Amino acid sequence: MLSSLRPVRVALAAAVLGTGLLVPATGSAHAHASATSGRHQETRTAASVFRELSLAQRVGQLFMVGTPADRVDRATRAQIHRLHVGNVMLAGRSYDGVRAPARVSRAMRAEVDRASTGGVRLFVATDQEGGAVRVLQGPGFSDIPSALEQGTWEPRRLRGAAKVWAGQLRRAGVNLDLAPVMDTVPSREAARHNPPIGRYDREFGFTTKVVARHGVAFLNGMADGDVVPTVKHFPGLGRVRANTDTHAGVTDHVTTRHDAYLRPFRAAIGAGVPFVMMSTAYYEHLDRRNPAAFSPFVIGTMLRGDLGFRGVVISDDLARARQVAGYSPAGRALRFIGAGGDIVLSVDPDPVPAMYRAVLGRARTSERFRAKVDAAVLRVLRAKQDRHLL
Repeated sequence: MLSSLRPVRVALAAAVLGTGLLVPATGSAHAHASATSGRHQETRTAASVFRELSLAQRVGQLFMVGTPADRVDRATRAQIHRLHVGNVMLAGRSYDGVRAPARVSRAMRAEVDRASTGGVRLFVATDQEGGAVRVLQGPGFSDIPSALEQGTWEPRRLRGAAKVWAGQLRRAGVNLDLAPVMDTVPSREAARHNPPIGRYDREFGFTTKVVARHGVAFLNGMADGDVVPTVKHFPGLGRVRANTDTHAGVTDHVTTRHDAYLRPFRAAIGAGVPFVMMSTAYYEHLDRRNPAAFSPFVIGTMLRGDLGFRGVVISDDLARARQVAGYSPAGRALRFIGAGGDIVLSVDPDPVPAMYRAVLGRARTSERFRAKVDAAVLRVLRAKQDRHLL
């Protein structure tokens, strides 16, 4: 997958949606990546790095661990060495501008060496959607409006703004944004009863057409600014009545396998989005027994099969979310990787050792699980190869 979004697929998505989406232009992430490649010839590939890494290092690539955005969490930093963790997230809130998160990012990246990650550099992520969900604030960061307001802009304007926001993230040492939200809330009235998305105006609008068009504009702008976008929360949280962060048993009673509300995700995948984040809700008509993040049907049959996604599947937070509290930390990681997921997101470093040891141990004893781990590691490494992080 190219480091920017695939131009042909962007054009196809534009044709399907009738939105006039732009292909990456000169000065876009694609042009930047090409120039970078010209200056620094890539000699390591995902396949060659994969062969070099020990199993312990490979497993470390399957974790993204949180640290406060304004200070270095010592446990998270230590896990880069001790557990070979390959990705971090700047979490919480930072209000004092670029300097603090940039310092945190530098401290985390400084832990990368041959012994820790095999020299593979980190994805440094944050959650910068706009409105109420903006981890990084203060001087050097725009006062990004909510997605609902962004959805009233022309897509060309939104794409340009997202490119600017991406540049701000890059200056803070961030190369991956856990945005945009591709969930569709059916109406303004429904938003009042939808705690995770509608209550905070995190949706781009109240139709799948608007959400698809503006979500793709946002993710294209992020890619233009050399930041990897992530669409979320597949297969959608726009029609649930509780928040998976704060409640257990959250269930969607309406989404079906070929639901029209999957349209924004299909558009994003057609536009070449590299990362998709999984919801942890249950979906009554998809898999009653497993949350989506733990469901081989939702990840394998729907996301990978029906929608043809070949990139990196990342979980929603598996550390603090009330929805998954009934599973042990080890069980959460094993179920997610076993279902076909790639990167376990844990905003808290505390449960990570148990998660990591469980995945490593199962990979050592089960050939079937080891094959899933190896496939996931290769997807992560290919994404890093596209970003010149090998």
